[in-house]
Amino acid sequence: MISFIIPAYNASGALNNQLSHLIDYLKTNNIESEILIVDDGSRDGEQTKKVADKFGCKYLKNPVNMGKGAAVRNGMMNSTGAIKIFTDADIPFELDAMKSIIDEISINNYDMVVGDRTLAESMYHDQISKKRSIGSNFYSFIVARFISGGVFDTQCGLKAFKKEIADDIFGVSKLNSFAFDVELISIAVKRNYKIKKIPVKLRSQEGNSVSMLKHAPGMIADLFRIKWELLKGGYKKLS
Repeated sequence: MISFIIPAYNASGALNNQLSHLIDYLKTNNIESEILIVDDGSRDGEQTKKVADKFGCKYLKNPVNMGKGAAVRNGMMNSTGAIKIFTDADIPFELDAMKSIIDEISINNYDMVVGDRTLAESMYHDQISKKRSIGSNFYSFIVARFISGGVFDTQCGLKAFKKEIADDIFGVSKLNSFAFDVELISIAVKRNYKIKKIPVKLRSQEGNSVSMLKHAPGMIADLFRIKWELLKGGYKKLS
């Protein structure tokens, strides 16, 4: 079975508009799955829960808004699939990437698969604003150069793990902010896990909530926290 973890914060509209695309794809391709909507303390009058119920998804809720990392971690630790995938509430990328993910893990035995918007086959940066593209590329350059061991696009909202790898990584990860993606990859690199990058094609921007201007200072500060944790030998496997 495949587990899909979708973090959501005040994103009931995007979920309501886009979730059916994922569900139809899974049914058409006979993929046994569970979808977990993890509500990160939304203040929307229970609209996120209503959408989850409407589409037959499992619903989890953080008691307060804790950050995307906390929502994804909650979903990962409470899902049961042999492969665990997280993506954003607007299902931002074309769904043919799902077959690639499943094949790379189940057939080619990769531990972790990450979408990479910078690959030649990807269709992303020419479909977003120049300001957003520049900010994304700059942050990715800093991360790849100093933190993540050369994995370039840490912030792509599509990542997948073998169950045991997800249990390990999310069991020791600490960050709740948008920089949690960097931490996940840093832990995977530290463990020498096999990571596969795959191209992605943008299909929706309805749920984008990251403002590089607003979030960049905190994300940069978190990079120093990750680097310090790595230098002092942190992120040790749980016994």
